[in-house]
Amino acid sequence: MRERSRGRGRQEAGGSGRSAGGAAAPRGQRRGAPAAGGGRGLAMEEGAADLRQRKKQNCTESDKMAPEERNKENSKLGRLPKYMLIQRFAKLFFGCLAAVTSGMMYAVYLSTYHERKFWFSSRQELEREITFPGDSAIYYSFYKELLKAPSFERGVYELTHNNKTISLKTINAVQQMTLYPELIASVLYQASGSEEVIEPVYFYIGIVFGLQGIYVTALFVTSWVMSGTWLAGMLTVAWFIINRTDTTRIDYSIPSRENWALPYFACQVAALTGYLKKTLNCSAEKFCYLLVSASTYTFMMMWEYSHYLLFVQAVSLFLLDSFALAQTEKVHEVYKIYLFSLCVGYLLQFENSALLVSPLLSLVAALMLSKCLQMNMKKGTFMSRLLKIMYIYLVLMITVALNFLLKMFVPHREHEHLLKFIEVKLGLNTTKNFTMNWLLCQESLQAPSQDFFLRLTQSSLLPFYILVLIICLFSVTQVIFRRLCGEPLKETVKLEDGRIGERPEIVYHVIHTILLGCLAMCLEGMKYLWTPYVCMLAAFGVCSPELWMTLFKWLRLKAVHPILLALILSMAVPTIIGFSLWKEFFPRIMTELSELQEFYDPDTVELMTWIKRQAPVAAVFAGSPQLMGVIKLCTGWMVSSLPLYNDDDLLKRNENIYQIYSKRSAEDIYKILTSYKANFLIIEDSICNEVGPVRGCRVKDLLDIANGHVVCEEDDSYADSKYGRFCHEIKMNYSPYVNYFTRVYWNRSYFVYKINTVISFQS
Repeated sequence: MRERSRGRGRQEAGGSGRSAGGAAAPRGQRRGAPAAGGGRGLAMEEGAADLRQRKKQNCTESDKMAPEERNKENSKLGRLPKYMLIQRFAKLFFGCLAAVTSGMMYAVYLSTYHERKFWFSSRQELEREITFPGDSAIYYSFYKELLKAPSFERGVYELTHNNKTISLKTINAVQQMTLYPELIASVLYQASGSEEVIEPVYFYIGIVFGLQGIYVTALFVTSWVMSGTWLAGMLTVAWFIINRTDTTRIDYSIPSRENWALPYFACQVAALTGYLKKTLNCSAEKFCYLLVSASTYTFMMMWEYSHYLLFVQAVSLFLLDSFALAQTEKVHEVYKIYLFSLCVGYLLQFENSALLVSPLLSLVAALMLSKCLQMNMKKGTFMSRLLKIMYIYLVLMITVALNFLLKMFVPHREHEHLLKFIEVKLGLNTTKNFTMNWLLCQESLQAPSQDFFLRLTQSSLLPFYILVLIICLFSVTQVIFRRLCGEPLKETVKLEDGRIGERPEIVYHVIHTILLGCLAMCLEGMKYLWTPYVCMLAAFGVCSPELWMTLFKWLRLKAVHPILLALILSMAVPTIIGFSLWKEFFPRIMTELSELQEFYDPDTVELMTWIKRQAPVAAVFAGSPQLMGVIKLCTGWMVSSLPLYNDDDLLKRNENIYQIYSKRSAEDIYKILTSYKANFLIIEDSICNEVGPVRGCRVKDLLDIANGHVVCEEDDSYADSKYGRFCHEIKMNYSPYVNYFTRVYWNRSYFVYKINTVISFQS
């Protein structure tokens, strides 16, 4: 170890012209101390400190140079062959052009597919709006209200003091539904003077499609930065589009929060990838830092669940730093970004207490506190080594303790139903609660199906991802073992070294995808977070000569030069994959774009038309939350519930109003509906006569379980209610149902009943 230090000192003294006593000697002392002490933990600490010191010297080297030395360095750069400069510029230019083009083409592809699927341009406004299902309809309805307001300030005030959406309830819609995307879209629409150029709905979905193009571009850049070739970016985009069913929900719910937020997270990951690189000049490092800061804060403002995803990222960085595989200063700078985003987000999101009790804040605070404890310990002491060994356990305990204390002293209602759901999902508890069982029955909250893995395998994505992950994992394990043995990391990793696990950005992505993969194996909805980074990591691996070189180092190839073979495979393998994907999937994509699909729901159109023409303006409608969202968008009438699942009161409302499909008396249903001041009741035939694929997951089955109307004995179920199912009985038009409700409209799918204010008891 001393020999290596002396060698590096001689090299620096001869190469840069600086004083050897000012640069090499301290390095020799730092490297010599661990060897003399014999402590492995201390060696890791000193090695990391040495790495940080070298980085600081590199960043300030140009400033400390004498003018003569700087001129000498510039003259050396000027003597670089011109063809090399042209080659670098061409590579950068065509790579950026390919990245931007990929994003633009994907946005155009989404727009074209959306038009073919819904015939959007040939529809009337009402028919367009019913294509927004459930919660998506609510988001777009508030965007419409903002545009109709006399001024932007007045529109924001009405949203923050909204009492025209849910009966008997005033809500801050901006805070409760995270309407910052709609605020931004309305400002851009009005400020850009687009009122006379484009319709509001096209402007709205155009922004979302544009963000998806940025999403793809960010994934392209991330893979390019990791592999060094924009061929990896092209392969990432190809896999992303081919597996669109599992990479994005844009087909099903355009205004959903993740469609607005995840592009910013992808930009943050791309900037973080560059920021973690060792070979990065100061200007590029500052640019990456600023981009990480801006995208982190924007991502947190766009999605209420963003701090959970950032928590997973913070855990990845924590593990990366714990094994001294990255510069500690850089990792802690990212922690400061998290802390700043949480604080500013708390203030601008109307003092959102969910951010104060989030696990992200507890983890960041625990890491800062642990760092202070380590800094206050003298290096080389027994306690310092013990803290280094127990570092992960220490941070974990402090995080749990801080989160527990925050939840004790900070008033919050931070998604308590999520904790109950996790308990039931993990089998730690059982419940008959309708809401919990309904959530457990949702497809997005089930374990992924075999079809998911089959689709990824057919596109060759999953096999290559597993190959790349195994190679990277083994390489990272080797690096961690070397660090524990006291061997420092190399300042620069060359291709012939075959040590891809020493690159911090690679280690981060390996840990990150493993953590997201574990979540995706539990909840199918998490696949939309995991699969895009599977595409990116797999494409990086097959296009990276370093990964192939790492594999050949293990195999100890002698017949063929390993560097040459690695370079050949890094070009040949992605080319073969690309041609096979083109041959198999390109015709399918073109068929999708050329095939005219038909989306037409005449029953819903007729229902909305009747409401707008016949129902009083002050009427309040009751029915399933998904239908209420569409009614609010298409008609503007007040409703009794909404498809929102982040408010306990709304969840209770939804459960109560769903009782119209249970086996309860007309009087009970009447009391429930009148307690919410409802004037009209809408029965959906699709729910009342539902034939679900999973037994026990139909709405009426869940209601029977919650109400105790089902008795299970030896795998058999028996009904235990003296009343028939309300949605069936009310259609018979006999007493006592006609005493409480009067049918005023019906078609094949919907039955509308007026709730009588004066009850007439007649036989």
